[in-house]
Amino acid sequence: MQTPTPLYLASVLALGTSAQWLAWRLQLPAIVLLLAFGFSLGLVADPEDYVGEAVLPMVSLAVGVILFEGGLSLQLREVRETSGVVLRLVTVGLLVTWLGGAVAARMLLGFSWSMATLVGALLTVSGPTVILPLLRQVRPERRVGSVIKWEGIVNDPIGAVLAALVFEVVRSLAAGGEAGAEGSGVFLMVLGSLATTLVVGLALGALTAAALIALLSRFLVPDYLQNPVILAIVILVFAVSNALSPESGLVTVTVLGVLLANQERVTVKHIVEFKENLRVLLISVLFIVLSSRVSISWKQLGDIGWGGLLFVAAMILLVRPAAAGLATLGSELRRNERLLLSWIHPRGIVAAAVASLFAIELQELAVELDNTVLAAEADRMVLVTFLVIVGTVTVYGLSLGPLAKRLGLAGDEPQGVLFAGATPMVREIASALKSEGFDVLLVDTNPQNIAAARMGGLPVSYASIGSEFIREEVDLGEVGRLMAMTPNDEVNSLAATEFAEMFGSANVYQFAAPASKERLERVPSHRRGRALFAEGVTHDALQLRFAAGAVIKKTTLSDDFTIDDFRERYPSALLLFTLPENGKLAICTPGRKFEPRPGKKLIALVDADEAATASDSGILR
Repeated sequence: MQTPTPLYLASVLALGTSAQWLAWRLQLPAIVLLLAFGFSLGLVADPEDYVGEAVLPMVSLAVGVILFEGGLSLQLREVRETSGVVLRLVTVGLLVTWLGGAVAARMLLGFSWSMATLVGALLTVSGPTVILPLLRQVRPERRVGSVIKWEGIVNDPIGAVLAALVFEVVRSLAAGGEAGAEGSGVFLMVLGSLATTLVVGLALGALTAAALIALLSRFLVPDYLQNPVILAIVILVFAVSNALSPESGLVTVTVLGVLLANQERVTVKHIVEFKENLRVLLISVLFIVLSSRVSISWKQLGDIGWGGLLFVAAMILLVRPAAAGLATLGSELRRNERLLLSWIHPRGIVAAAVASLFAIELQELAVELDNTVLAAEADRMVLVTFLVIVGTVTVYGLSLGPLAKRLGLAGDEPQGVLFAGATPMVREIASALKSEGFDVLLVDTNPQNIAAARMGGLPVSYASIGSEFIREEVDLGEVGRLMAMTPNDEVNSLAATEFAEMFGSANVYQFAAPASKERLERVPSHRRGRALFAEGVTHDALQLRFAAGAVIKKTTLSDDFTIDDFRERYPSALLLFTLPENGKLAICTPGRKFEPRPGKKLIALVDADEAATASDSGILR
């Protein structure tokens, strides 16, 4: 008995989100698990039995939304010093990838030259579905990370348009080539299609951006409707653009996203947040659905055989290094940055979606022409595309982080702390962490605090913690947590809200709200960070303890001096940090489970009289 459609759709969503969560827990590339879940689902259910021919149109529209969101993440100021490198990567690098992929497909997989050329064009695309998760996982240095992000997102529409043009040529030649039998006819057809695609994509993207900016700047759309209205417009212009010129919709939505992200008349931060959440959901569903459509038999795998594995290896070990090397030759990038660029080009949802669409159209043409060779090559094209997706995502996902660290372009999971505030109390806490080898950065707008921090050898920035300067200009590569410790509870809450997106809500902390505040004055709990140190510890309460002479003490637990001994000696001690905990700094919070193992170091605030008593008795550690 067939599974009910609602149950099937619910299963797709559940599998997609489960794969994302498992990938986060296991520190694995999410797409690997998504593909594995999708292939498994395909063994028991065919998506076309439930959503029929609407599968690929739905996938196409979802890809448009994903590319729009990718465009929203592209800030022109990020790429000022490396714009030449990005331009060469999406032109020279893309051309080398196309030609190298085509030759490899012909030599290693036995495709005809026309189909090998199409395979090579398909595999030029990368995109935000795979690039952004990798960057979030690895967190490379700002400059090389910006180049990788720009190449991946801009490359997607260009590669997809190239693949569409090559597909039209392949289809024309396969059909007998009424317009494409002559070389000049093929050239003119490709040139005309390319010109139409670029004109439609650029013009429609710019016009839509201008219209949206006008609507939002005149407050013609209420706040609660802005996200759904913009989503509807993005999907509409994507479909209209594709109707005017095939595959131009990818250019349109990317241009639209970039223009909206880089204008200053209206804020789009809320749109970016909404689209980021939507992107994760769409990626989860799309990879499950598309991979479940691929029926892989042992015979097909046998037909591809070692040639398929060699093809993936050639794309990773030969084609990408050649493309990145030629594109960055003579650039301002350092050697290690160029090496890292040569080791990242995973394929994602656009390659899978476009390959699936092309395969269906080629199979229909093969039936009309009774061409079994064309039908077989179309099937193999999809299988090879998914093989490359799985291979590149797995290899790059598992090796990019260690390679970036080896090249000095990324560190381990950032353990540094960003402090909002630089008062004497904060400076003392920051100094204690710095002396243990942790990176710290203090941000304050008080000149006296800034000067004192610098005199104390602490890294400091004279700026507002909520300013764009801190998020976009200051190097936070080694920083993974925020401790908002200013005297102003509202400023602390603002900082926690701003940096929750960058560090994750689990890694932003602030003081508890003062008990004297009336309920109507308190910041809502969903806009606050995690409470610092212990229940009810406010800025003023901690400041009073420092003013009374409390000192920061470090104690290493052992078999001879356990946590019970520590609490007996310092009954009023306030635990601030424990280290190491699996090699990681742990900030103490109310309700946090504490494992008092021998060898763990405690950093605590000890009252002056208890510290003096312990020192006099010779037991202070």
